[in-house]
Amino acid sequence: MESTSYILAGDVGATKTILALFRLESARLVATAEETFSSRAYAGLEEILQEFRQRHQVRPTHLCFGLPGPVVAGKAQLPNLEWKDGVAADRVGEAVERAPVTLLNDLEATAYGLRLLSPEQFVVLNRGRPAAGANAALIAAGTGLGESILFWDGQEHRPCASEGGHCDFAPRTALEVEFLQYALAQLGHVSYDRVVSGSGLHLLYRFLRDTGRGEEPSWLGDKLTGEDPGAVIAEAALTQKVPLCQQALQMFVGIYGAEAGNLGLKALARAGLYMGGGIAPKIFPVLTGGEFMRAFTDKGRMASLMAEIPVQVVLDPRTALLGAAFCAAREAGWHVNTEQRG
Repeated sequence: MESTSYILAGDVGATKTILALFRLESARLVATAEETFSSRAYAGLEEILQEFRQRHQVRPTHLCFGLPGPVVAGKAQLPNLEWKDGVAADRVGEAVERAPVTLLNDLEATAYGLRLLSPEQFVVLNRGRPAAGANAALIAAGTGLGESILFWDGQEHRPCASEGGHCDFAPRTALEVEFLQYALAQLGHVSYDRVVSGSGLHLLYRFLRDTGRGEEPSWLGDKLTGEDPGAVIAEAALTQKVPLCQQALQMFVGIYGAEAGNLGLKALARAGLYMGGGIAPKIFPVLTGGEFMRAFTDKGRMASLMAEIPVQVVLDPRTALLGAAFCAAREAGWHVNTEQRG
C-alpha cells in the first residue's frame, strides 16, 4: 500500500529538534523531507514548525512529537529547555491548520521506534538470557537522562512514559558520597538526570579537579569554556587520554551502569534493556571495559538475575523520530510493517 498523504513527526530535544515528513510506501515509512534545528534558537515549537513548513508546503494529516519532559493532558513543560510556554497540542495543531497532534515523552517515542530498527542498529553489551513474554526497559543519556519501561501485554511491548531520570541520585561508594556532597552544595537537589548526562559528566570532572584528584591541562581549560564541556571531556578521555577526563568518564560509566541496573530491576526487564541517547554510542569503548556491567549487576542477592538481562546499545540517532512517525501513522490508520528493517 502507498499513500499520497503525509504525516509529520518530530524529535524535540533540549539541544536540537528534528522534523520530518513521512509517507507510506509498501507498508514502510519513508521520509520525504527532514531538517534539524537548534532548539534554543527558537522561542517554541510553533516557530520551528513555521520555518519548516515554509520550505515544505505539504499539509500533514497527523502529527506526533517526542518531547524531553512529562506530557500531561496534551501539554508539556521541558525541564532542560527554556521554552516559556512549553508545548501544547492545541497550539501546535493551530499552527498546522488544526491537524490532529499527539505529544509523547521522548523515551516513549524512542521505545516505539525500536520496533522499526534492523539488527545492525544494535550492539550487544551483555548477551544474557532473553526471556520471551517479559518486560523490557529503555534508558537514554544525552542532554538529560530518560527512562521508560516496556510492558509486555501478551502480544507486544507497550512503552510507558516515565520521568525516572529525575529520581534522587544514590551514591554507592565513598567517592560517590563525597561527590554527592559536592553536587548538593551546587545544585541543592541531585537527581540521576543531573549526573548521567552531558552536563553531569562535566560536573563529575569538576568534582575530581576541585578535590585535587588530577591536573587540568591549560589547553583543556580553554576548550571547556568555548565548547560543549561534556563532549570535550569525553573526547579528551578517549583520544587524548587525559587522566582527569578518563577518571571522570569511568566514574560516569559506573553511575550509568548502576542506574540502568536499577531500572532493569524495577521493570524486571528480562526481555532486555536498551541504551538509547547520544552518549552511549560515542563512549562505547569505555562501556565495554567492564565497569558498566559490574555496576549494572551489582545488586546483592539479585546479581545472578541481573546477569541474565540482555543489554544492547541503540545506534540509530533517528530512533525517537521513527517512533513518533510510527505513532502518527497509527493515528492516521496506516498499517506499518514493524518487522525489523533489513
